[in-house]
Formats: sequence, C-alpha cells, structure tokens
Amino acid sequence: MKRKVTIQSIADFTGLSKFAVSRGLAGKSGVSPQTRELILRAAGQLGYFKGAQAPPIASELTDLETKSWSGTILVLFPNVRYQNTDSLYWGPIFNGISTRLNQKGITILTLTEPTNDSMFSLLNPEAIMGIITVGTISTSVLLDIKRLSIPVVMVDHVDPKLHCDSIFTDNLTCMREMMNAVIEKGYKRYQFLGNIRDAQSFYERFLGFRSALEDHNIELKQIPSLIGPELENFHETFKEAIHAHGLPEVFVCANDIFALFALESLKKLGMAIPNDLVFTGFDHTHPQIPFAATVNVDKELLGKRAVDQMLWRILNPGTRYEKTLIQAEVMFRP
Repeated sequence: MKRKVTIQSIADFTGLSKFAVSRGLAGKSGVSPQTRELILRAAGQLGYFKGAQAPPIASELTDLETKSWSGTILVLFPNVRYQNTDSLYWGPIFNGISTRLNQKGITILTLTEPTNDSMFSLLNPEAIMGIITVGTISTSVLLDIKRLSIPVVMVDHVDPKLHCDSIFTDNLTCMREMMNAVIEKGYKRYQFLGNIRDAQSFYERFLGFRSALEDHNIELKQIPSLIGPELENFHETFKEAIHAHGLPEVFVCANDIFALFALESLKKLGMAIPNDLVFTGFDHTHPQIPFAATVNVDKELLGKRAVDQMLWRILNPGTRYEKTLIQAEVMFRP
C-alpha cells in the first residue's frame, strides 16, 4: 500500500518546516513566492494532490514578473512641510516607487493631498489602477479614497478608517535591538525625543524604546512635552524641558532630525554639550551627527516593495490585507 503523503513528508523532502509547508500549500502570507513554488512542485512530485487539481504553480512572483502592465498609479503625499520628495527620508522612498513603476512601464501621477477639494473632483477613478500613500494622510482624504474602491497601499501609515496593505520598517525590533545594546553600557537615565503622534513609525519606535527599558527594569521618567514637540516650536519646548528637568544620559530620538534639532538647541542655549551625553537616531539621514547608534533604513526598498504589494493586490483583490515589515540595519559607533 502506497504511503500517504503528508505535510511532514513534504517538509522532509524540501528541508522546510511543517509550518512553512502548511502555509505554502494554503497560499497564506509568511512564505515567499519562491518558497511556495518549491513547496507546490515538491507536493506535486510526491503525489500529495492525488489527481486533484493542484494550486497553480505560476506563483504571484511569476505573475508580477511576466505580466505586461499598463495604466497609472497615483502617489499621494501629505500636505505637510517635511513630508515631500525633497526630504532626505521621503525622497528616496519616492525614488524607489518611481524606479519600480518605470521598470513595469506604469505611469506615475504624483499629488499632494488637497486641502479643500474632494478627491473626487481631482481624479477619474477609471483611469487609476491604485493609490500609494506616502506618509501621514488625513482621515478625511482617506475616506474620499475609500469611496473610489480602488487598491491602496500605505507607506509608513495606518488609519482605522481605511483598511489596506501597508509597508513599514520593522521599527519595534530595530529599536529594541539598538536599546538593548545601549542599555548594556550601563546608562540609566533616558528621554525619548520626538512627536509620537506625527507618524505611526515614531509611535512604534517609542513602544520599542519603552519595552526595552521595562525588560531591564529601568524606570522611565519621560518628560511629556518631549514626545509631543512639533518641529516649528521645538526649540522653546526643548529649552523649557531641559531647564525644568536637566539632561538625561541618553536622548533616544524618533529620527535623526530630532537629534539634530536637540544639538542645535543646546548650542543656542549656550550649553556645553557634555562628553558623556549620548544620542541615538533613526533613519540614517544625518550621518554627520555623532550618534552612539542609529538605524539605517533602506528607504528606496520601502518604495519598491510598496509597488510590488500594489501589483500583487491588483492580481489578488480578495485576499486579506497585509502589513509588510522590512528589517533595517542597526549601526553602532565604535
């Protein structure tokens, strides 16, 4: 009697885990298109499908690579001063988006979110394949987009009013890795610096910061104003906080720009910057700052993966929405 082919059989044959094989056979997330294709081929070879029609081996990756695309993708930027194509952070993300769309032969339309007009008055939904939002888009505009009933992928933003695919750096993991290394040096007094309401990524970085301190039983005495300052009034907010509470040992900054602003504010205050005052950054946009550590985000890859996810969504409109996390490189100063 022929032995039954099981998921374990396929796992043994491919050298993969049962978990990976199970998800690959079911077409679920967490398994790359290449790995799923390997699993399906192995399952077919071993007779797993028993004559029944197997899932198509032409994987999503193959579809994306071979399909001839035509049409227009709208890239929507927020109406925010620092979130535009000239930004050291957002600019490379846009470059990644435009590079990938050019590779696919897809037309790119760039728009800054309108302040008064409805999205309906600016767009012909029939001419737009999908919308990639870059940064923090207002809920009112997202509700307009939702009514268009076309695919949406958000880069570095989520909103409960519009469920869709999103692309993020793995902020939580990267911040925890960086914090653990800094904590091992013996520092005990920390302040997070940056408006955690400005971006979902900032909030996630704060969560990683806070959880790392909790894991090491270090009490966080966070100055509330330092996790809320807007860049426009940063200097005054920072000055008041420092005069009232003094300096910590470590400023953990939401991104490199907040570290730059803090250093400039200390100079304006005429304060000598202590040699033992430590800054950590994020995004690696200002390498000239003497960080103890920062995180080098592959910004162009975020943009390219947003396009990949958009094209995948167009081919798979009925599947569950996905949040893609891209690992970044934690960099330490010697």
